[in-house]
Amino acid sequence: MAVVDARTPAGRDRAVDGLRALALLAVPTGHWLLGGFTLDAGGALRNASPLSSFGALAPLSWVLQMLGVFFLVGGYASALSYHRSLRRGRSRSAWLRGRVARLGRPVLGVTAVWGALVPALYALGVPATTLRTGSTLVIQPLWFVGVYTVITALTPYCVRASRRIGAWAAAPLLLAVAVVDFLRYGPYAEAVPSWLGVLNVLPGWMFAYQLGVSWGGRRLGRRGALVLLGVGTALFALLLCVFDYPASMVGVPGADRTNSHPPSLLVLALAAAQSGAAILLHDRIGRCLRRPALWAPVVVINLSAMTILCWHQSAMFAAAAPASLAAPFVGAVPGLTTAPDSLAWIAARLLWLPVLAVLLVVLARRTRRFEDPWRTGGRAWWRPWAAGVLSAGFALFALGLVGPG
Repeated sequence: MAVVDARTPAGRDRAVDGLRALALLAVPTGHWLLGGFTLDAGGALRNASPLSSFGALAPLSWVLQMLGVFFLVGGYASALSYHRSLRRGRSRSAWLRGRVARLGRPVLGVTAVWGALVPALYALGVPATTLRTGSTLVIQPLWFVGVYTVITALTPYCVRASRRIGAWAAAPLLLAVAVVDFLRYGPYAEAVPSWLGVLNVLPGWMFAYQLGVSWGGRRLGRRGALVLLGVGTALFALLLCVFDYPASMVGVPGADRTNSHPPSLLVLALAAAQSGAAILLHDRIGRCLRRPALWAPVVVINLSAMTILCWHQSAMFAAAAPASLAAPFVGAVPGLTTAPDSLAWIAARLLWLPVLAVLLVVLARRTRRFEDPWRTGGRAWWRPWAAGVLSAGFALFALGLVGPG
């Protein structure tokens, strides 16, 4: 720990790294707590959620849905990285290629591995339904990477907008989402096509990123953060209590409306409040992370950010799939393959969390290499091509276009 602390540059913004680590850990924690399985008549795994039975758990999603903070620090870091790159004489396209490669390699790695695993597991007797459930779990967090990549490509325009009007550059994004929400949920909802909500995807997730760009460019400070916290909290309460937005920040099976896919105005209200709180707590977090014992885990988490994002659902599947195969002999495993519809399930799932964390660590030790530049010269020329073919095959299977069952 002391070695990690000593090797950290003096100018490193530890608070931003700490906020990123916190947002990253919220992703697997949220998926592991709010996602479950059931066994169908054939013994195959199917996705389920405790939120279908326990609506009172919805406030937990307000805490665990920290993508607003993730996009905030992403915008902050990208703005600083972009400025440093330009000062070093690199072109915009060179900067963007580097950022996209860092995002793309782990995604290609996980989908390629799954592309090889699916036919192998099917040949070993794993039901096609179970494999499709696992594929859904893997794909679920990867949408974020595609959206984040597009938003990253728009960083130069975000920087330009921030220079002109400061933190107000995020206001048109919030307004765009509000207009779309009014059209799809307001008095003219029946006349509006169902696909209209897709228009919220880019401005909805770009809102906090734009705030981060303004923060990184010193166009958003404590006064603006107080406004964000107050207005975001008030808007959040108004949408919940007056306009009947769904309380859960994640999708609930069977629900008519969802807040996150695509993002609704409630997501932006939460992101505004979280962003304001994060900025206000920045200095205090930075002081706490001067302690080597707290700083070392933050460094490890940040170095494995994409690995955590890409593989945490595979860790849960790695626990549930063998349990489903053993169900005819030992029965359903509480908290793992039993329906998430009882307090006993919640208690059992809490006990499973350390096991899932250990499985993720084991997977991460083997898959962290996908975040590093791949060797493609000499005899290794075939590796990216093979990974691409396997990834494409997995994508077709996950979308239900090919495969058994």
